[in-house]
Amino acid sequence: MSSDNFDKILASASPSIGSPAVTSSDFAIRLRNVTKVFRIYARPQDRLIQMATLGRVRRFREYPAINGVSFDVFQGETIGIIGRNGSGKSTLLQMIAGNLQPTSGTIEQKGKLYSLQLGTGFDPEFTGRENAYLGATILGMSRSDVSAKMESILEFAGIGEFIDQPVKTYSSGMYARLAFAVAAHLPTEILLVDEVLAVGDLAFSQKCMRFIREFKSRGTLLLCAHDMGSVMALCSRVVWVDGGRIRMIGETKEVCDEYRKAIELEGDSTAELKFGGRRGERPPEIPPAPDHRAEILRTSSLANEIKVFDFDDDAAWIGHRAGSIVSAGLRNWAGLPVTNLAGGENVVFEIKAKAHLDLERPILGFTVRDRHGQVVFADNTFLTYRHDDIVVRAGETIVGRFAFQMPYLPTGDYGITVALATGNQAEHIKQHRVEDAIFFHVLSSHVAKGLMGIPMQSITMETVQELSA
Repeated sequence: MSSDNFDKILASASPSIGSPAVTSSDFAIRLRNVTKVFRIYARPQDRLIQMATLGRVRRFREYPAINGVSFDVFQGETIGIIGRNGSGKSTLLQMIAGNLQPTSGTIEQKGKLYSLQLGTGFDPEFTGRENAYLGATILGMSRSDVSAKMESILEFAGIGEFIDQPVKTYSSGMYARLAFAVAAHLPTEILLVDEVLAVGDLAFSQKCMRFIREFKSRGTLLLCAHDMGSVMALCSRVVWVDGGRIRMIGETKEVCDEYRKAIELEGDSTAELKFGGRRGERPPEIPPAPDHRAEILRTSSLANEIKVFDFDDDAAWIGHRAGSIVSAGLRNWAGLPVTNLAGGENVVFEIKAKAHLDLERPILGFTVRDRHGQVVFADNTFLTYRHDDIVVRAGETIVGRFAFQMPYLPTGDYGITVALATGNQAEHIKQHRVEDAIFFHVLSSHVAKGLMGIPMQSITMETVQELSA
């Protein structure tokens, strides 16, 4: 493409002088009764017949990809959009981005928006460099400003000489690299991210996550993803789209838990999977007590302060209920229940279950999650007893015990989910899984990075004398 033609396109993409400034409001995006209907033609020639008859002969059926969706995204908020393939998530984001027009309803936007969606946002005939200039110009940057940042964009993307090749020749990973590199250098106020985190290598994915976390502190983020870990780690609220409609909208962990439950129910081949209990509320947050040792705690391996709450036998559960978990809890090395921990000590986590029917090859396990729903650590009995054909008869009780050193944990709330299953690691039947059966609260901690700190058996440092040859 000639530079003259490309410069004309840049000029037409620039915002017109005198355009109204963005007004301040409490929302960044507002959707009201948004519907998108696609026309589905059974045969290619039906489309021609429809056009030739000027619509007098109807040769299509209507497919409502999005149907009557309404919600607000507030300024500075991070919203997750989840749902199965084909539920309408990407169509919804494409309408918010302006790549598709709704059939009916309204979408309001307050602020400069940039969309990170594979297959959209870039002109496939333009080179990566040309697309970077075009995207930046649409958001109001001058060509000279983009040129000043181009070296940094190239370094972030890391695609080398491919920056001057047409985007249509890029792999999905290269496309994602360029998209993130451009987004990181634009004056964006609203960022849409659609499944882009699923591509690329580990190093680049970590770089993208660092950028997204930094963007969260200054902008509005809509994240569409199948990775529940990313959604729970980043989002304050979640919209669950199912069949083109909003099935649920609310607090992240609550919506993600219900979504996972629905997926498990739909994936179960029998009609015997049951649900019950109530979703427990986390205990009220206990503010960390002032401590004159705070600086020492932040820079040393001194103990956490961990408050452990009792087993909730009325917590939300799922399973076939051929057996039930009747109790679970942390105990010290002497077998006595503990309600306070300091991190680093030897503990035993005990799960007790009762069989209502015969249980063949039972598995007991637990999962510890933080307040975002991220798994901190987990384990089960399968590996230890994988070669044993254990059968627990109806009416019998089985007890599983896990002995370990309690890790050091960052401050905050944690939940322990306990589970009883039968079968093996790959193929098993959930008999009774109790969500957030136990809560515990970490009041203070020296752990500043990562999900947890590991108790060290020994840490040494010494000088050594190198022997000369």
